[in-house]
Amino acid sequence: MSNNEQKLAKMWSGRFREPLDRTFEQWQRSFPFDWRLLSHEVAASQAHAQALAAAGILSSDELEKTLRGLEAVGLRADNWAHRISATSGETEYEVSTQQVGAAIVASAPQAEDIHHYVELELTKEIGALALKLHTGRSRNEQIATDMRLFVRGAIDFTLSDLRAWMLTLIALAEDCGDAVMPGYTHLQRAEPVLIAHWLLAYVAMLERDFSRFADARARMNFCPLGSGAIAGATLALDRSIAASALGFTAPTTNSLDATSDRDFMLDFAQAASTLGLHISRFAEEITLYATAEFGFVDLPEAFSTGSSAMPQKKNPDLTELARGKSARLLGASTALSTLIKGLPLAYNKDLQEGQEQIFDIAQTLAGLLSVLPNFTRALKFNSGKMHTATETGYLNAMAAATYLANKGVPFRKAHEIVGNAVRLGLDQHKELNELSLSELQTLSPDFSEDFFDAISIEATLNCHDVPGGTATHRVAQALTAAKQRIAALASPAKGDADV
Repeated sequence: MSNNEQKLAKMWSGRFREPLDRTFEQWQRSFPFDWRLLSHEVAASQAHAQALAAAGILSSDELEKTLRGLEAVGLRADNWAHRISATSGETEYEVSTQQVGAAIVASAPQAEDIHHYVELELTKEIGALALKLHTGRSRNEQIATDMRLFVRGAIDFTLSDLRAWMLTLIALAEDCGDAVMPGYTHLQRAEPVLIAHWLLAYVAMLERDFSRFADARARMNFCPLGSGAIAGATLALDRSIAASALGFTAPTTNSLDATSDRDFMLDFAQAASTLGLHISRFAEEITLYATAEFGFVDLPEAFSTGSSAMPQKKNPDLTELARGKSARLLGASTALSTLIKGLPLAYNKDLQEGQEQIFDIAQTLAGLLSVLPNFTRALKFNSGKMHTATETGYLNAMAAATYLANKGVPFRKAHEIVGNAVRLGLDQHKELNELSLSELQTLSPDFSEDFFDAISIEATLNCHDVPGGTATHRVAQALTAAKQRIAALASPAKGDADV
């Protein structure tokens, strides 16, 4: 390609005399990763074409031809999947996103970014008419719009998958019935709780995650098209046309902000990193509880691997990887925040680097949430061993102090008395319920025969009879309420984020 032809292939090269340094040209291209925005770039271009037609820039025939051409360009990914399938013997479903992306990028070595690619491909479809489409718009607003569409789609995927995981956790909690386990503080046995109560703690975390993603979606759902490069479009465009066509709430309110705003990416990244922390906590507890030292849960074989050296091993690969993926999410979120923190208004090329963080977050979340529901469904608790663990270690000490408080003993004094009873039990290698009444009465005359019923496992659970407590009937109520809340959550159709 001659220098002149090189310049003509660019979207911006009119004022330049020299071609780009070849190494720099390849290094600065974003098309090797922003090809993922193909469907969004096509949709945004179709919306812009409609606004151009309303402004009299495109005739009705030109609009129809442009829309048809863009539709054909949008099918490029499907076409490549079909071609790869035909030559590889894989089904189109088995052809990976990475294979398709590599083929698309290789097919257009001159494309600088997704916007350039679509313009080049549209020119192949409809000729010089394609060059009219850039009237009244800038790549700055295009990428801002494409990324909003991508993030919105990724959020819709996440909301749907989160809902599915929450329902799986609730179903598992229902299956556990009244089975008990030790609850821990400082990783020391503290009080007995229902296994269902423990599982519902994660549902509560995920409900907050769901709300964060839903809030982020509502907050970012405004359309930058019509913002131009920095100061707004130079045509009298009806911005509501594009906003409506793309399902946005309304156009953005300030062109400077619209082209440089990446808050919506930060919101998504930060919500994802918090979800990752919750996934990691769940994974950590399952990993611990699956050890021989705890023995509370049997790892599903379908989600575990063995050791190449030690034949007896069953390793918790899923939970360990889930812990690791949370670090990846946190790292991407931190990188994005660091990238944006010092940028002046408005658009800066630095923002190109943020795209890869978002693509990685979306892919990481999709992967995690694709395996967690089935893994959760396959968990088997060793309820007998968990129940036995609640009967040792003085987990009924709080209930014992409550018993004395109900007898009129000030709680601080009751706490001291029961502490002395625990020390007596430790000296004699007895649990509280194994001490004799006469021994207990040497510590306080308020102990009576009814004490032993008051510190049974059932009574210890049921003394926490408050909303949110682990009393049996409260947990049953919480399960019903959680199921109703999750069932009522909006479950959007999964977006078209290419993750």
